[in-house]
Amino acid sequence: MRAATIQEPPPGGVGSNRWYLSNAPIVRALLHLCVPMAAAMIVGAIYNLINAGVIGSLHNTALLAAITLGSPILGLVMGIGNVFGVGGGALISRLLGTAEQDPAKAGEIKRVASFSLWGAIGVGAVIGGVGLVLLNPIVSLLGANGATVPPTSAFVGVLFAFVPVLAAAVCLEQLVRAEGASRQVMNGLIASTIVNLLLDLLFILVLHWGVAGAALATGLANLGMVLYFAIWLTKNSEHVSLAPRWFTLSPTVLKPVLGVGIGTLLQSAFLIVTALILNNLAAAYGDGPLAAMGVAVRIAQVPEFLIMGVTFGVLPLLAYAYGKGDRERLSSALRISAITVGGIAVVASGFIFIFRDQVFTMFVADPSVLPIGVVVLTAQLVAMIANGFTGLITSLFQATGRAMAATVMSVTQGILFIPVVLLGNLWFGLAGIIWALTVTEVAVLVTGLAMWLASRRSIDRGLAEGSPERAEAVLEDAAA
Repeated sequence: MRAATIQEPPPGGVGSNRWYLSNAPIVRALLHLCVPMAAAMIVGAIYNLINAGVIGSLHNTALLAAITLGSPILGLVMGIGNVFGVGGGALISRLLGTAEQDPAKAGEIKRVASFSLWGAIGVGAVIGGVGLVLLNPIVSLLGANGATVPPTSAFVGVLFAFVPVLAAAVCLEQLVRAEGASRQVMNGLIASTIVNLLLDLLFILVLHWGVAGAALATGLANLGMVLYFAIWLTKNSEHVSLAPRWFTLSPTVLKPVLGVGIGTLLQSAFLIVTALILNNLAAAYGDGPLAAMGVAVRIAQVPEFLIMGVTFGVLPLLAYAYGKGDRERLSSALRISAITVGGIAVVASGFIFIFRDQVFTMFVADPSVLPIGVVVLTAQLVAMIANGFTGLITSLFQATGRAMAATVMSVTQGILFIPVVLLGNLWFGLAGIIWALTVTEVAVLVTGLAMWLASRRSIDRGLAEGSPERAEAVLEDAAA
């Protein structure tokens, strides 16, 4: 028999989060899931801008360049955490949906959550240890040379020491989101950002620890976020358990988690490779272009993170609707999300483009960096629009367990970017480097649209059954 419809519970409870996934009107559900995520991500983007401003106030271009050069390491950490967090979170949301048909399937969630968290910590510890041992060659590989080597070594070295913590924070964020608890995610992210900023001011401006202080502040702030998310899940989640005793390597857990999550790792790996190529190519034009790229990327991240709040926020809703077999709810959520992404992209990028000179000069005092920075910012904004729709398509594939499609979306950018940026540099010099990402993002979007059209019939078949037997199919299909 079909489980009883979840009625709207009192606001703020765990059941309230579940109601938003299952029965709330789509617009209301999206507001609940996406607005807090977008707010938290904008706060994070604003922090990145303030952090760049704090370091920029030291009037040392090499320090800004060091943060830009070290950014691939943060991408690596995100990849490790998301391998387990995105894959585990998507599976948890699908299982919550199938539990409406077969409540016994909720028991699998403990094993999924424990595998995700401890897998992220274990792999993070290995990566961090290897990174510290090979720190010097890694810094050289990142493109650091001359005056940028010492600050880059300091920044990257501290980040490597905190990789297990950073990976666990990313993973736990996804697990909390899987329950529909977007407000709790927002609270954790914003609190962590505030702590990070306060520690930045202390470590950089008071104690004069430079970029090493910035990395240390990031690590400690994320440690606090790990504790917050772990405590919240332990006290409030009906089904999630982080206890090591639930850790398992069962194929029914390992395959669907890694099947979806591995795409994020491959994406991070390609992003690291492309960032290395980009940094090394740009370094040939001096520290100015590197610093300009770092600041422009942070400015463009404000609307980009707002869009990511939508594409990330809607994922649990898509996964829950798919697990439940609710075609109408999944389609409505996807359609309204696409309209929202398009509106945000056009309005935000237009505003920033109009006031691009004023915005950029707020963060860079060197007037010689401004012209190239404005060009980089323009390219980043165009790429951001394409990336927004690409992210929504990827979330759909992840939510429905389409591991291969999600992986293709993740690796296409890296595969295309390398020849595009190399040829761009060869044919157009610095301009070719700057616009390479834009060209690549548009190509990835076209690829994603083609795969979405090709997979619509398969997704419809997966939604066709709403019977209890579907609960088994969710795990079996995902593990296939």
